[in-house]
Amino acid sequence: MQKKRTDNFSKFANKKKGSAIKESIRQEKKKIKAEARVAGEEFRKKKLDKMRGVSEEKGIKSQKSAIKSQKKEPKSTASRQHADNQQSAISNQKLPSQSSDIMPLNKFIAHAGVCGRREAAELVKEGKVVVNGDKIFEPGYKVSAKDKVVVKGKQVFLQKNAVYVLLNKPKDYITTSNDPQGRKTVLELVKSATTERIYPVGRLDRNTTGVLLLTNDGELAQKLTHPSFEVKKIYEVTLDKPVTKKDLDTILSGVTLEDGFVSADAVGYADTKSKNIVGIEIHSGRNRIVRRIFEHLGYDVKGLDRVMFANLTKKNVDRGKWRYLNEKEVRLLKFLNNSFIKKTV
Repeated sequence: MQKKRTDNFSKFANKKKGSAIKESIRQEKKKIKAEARVAGEEFRKKKLDKMRGVSEEKGIKSQKSAIKSQKKEPKSTASRQHADNQQSAISNQKLPSQSSDIMPLNKFIAHAGVCGRREAAELVKEGKVVVNGDKIFEPGYKVSAKDKVVVKGKQVFLQKNAVYVLLNKPKDYITTSNDPQGRKTVLELVKSATTERIYPVGRLDRNTTGVLLLTNDGELAQKLTHPSFEVKKIYEVTLDKPVTKKDLDTILSGVTLEDGFVSADAVGYADTKSKNIVGIEIHSGRNRIVRRIFEHLGYDVKGLDRVMFANLTKKNVDRGKWRYLNEKEVRLLKFLNNSFIKKTV
């Protein structure tokens, strides 16, 4: 008969280690979170089923089965993975009859131009995202273009085929989609950029050159041209004679034109050697506003070049050439970064 071991280390060998206790606590928290997620999914599915006219009894039966399987605590890594897969499957039931273009919420937010996927996931976890009236905390929650997604109180839209083109406009091209008189239009310069129908945001007159944005994103175009936002624009103005310091001060303090008062946010000599070249920063989007300011003071504008519009410049883009906007530029435009809109007092 084998003698029973009675050494003094047996009681320590059978004692739970600190790491095991911590793991047990983590698993318990994970279980509670999983149950909360399932409960939230159940509520949202009931709401969607009711909207679609799906049988409530059938929906409840399906959800009860899912909840029952989730309440069973996983015994191993494999079983935990199985439980996670079940939870994902429940989420995927959300929009069976809607568009097939379904994606995780953080991906949707990224494709809407708000931020990258990792940052979007953090926004969701922090409770800053609402889908169809419900606050969502799961970055993997499935949505489509038909869902109403609100990020930090502002609705965002999926722009799957949105195109954003920056053109360095030359002279003798008009800023319109087509011209009955047969004159050259800016669309002729960007016809190779996309097969999508894009159009200019705002207007530059025929003899004004420089930064021009073209896009098919109607929501963005409306924001950038709406008078209430007063998006920043910087121009280089070449005049027929040197501009006096007194007139620069007048432009800064403001002048009254036929359509009302207007003032520049900044104005100064662009070239210290030639005082007939002036730089002016202005937020007003009124028609031919820069030309009219200088004409009002007795100057003839020989050249007008827009060097900045919002956060966009013509750096590294030759006259008559174009380039696509990068992701960061689009994101700043969509959320009207405070650096290029007029600050209200």
